[in-house]
Amino acid sequence: MTDSVSQIEPQLELDCRGMNCPLPILQTKKAIDSLASGDILKMISSDPGSIPDISAFSRRTGHLIVEQSEGGGEYVFFIRKALRGLIMEPIEKQDQGPIDS
Repeated sequence: MTDSVSQIEPQLELDCRGMNCPLPILQTKKAIDSLASGDILKMISSDPGSIPDISAFSRRTGHLIVEQSEGGGEYVFFIRKALRGLIMEPIEKQDQGPIDS
């Protein structure tokens, strides 16, 4: 994670500061469900458990964490809602070349 300021323009921002597990992930799921495919959610949390929770949520649902950062006790995630029927993977996973059979 980085401490940089993002240039990403989210369609929705969700403030989960002060919430403890499982509320940040439940609120994130509800917010993502309200977005169109390809839209970006910015979620801010003060719960360190959000790091593994959002990562697991992303892997399970196919929504892509396009950026995450932390600083000042806050964790910020930019999550792109998966395109319907398509699981997105980070670019570094997509560019690994052919798969050996």
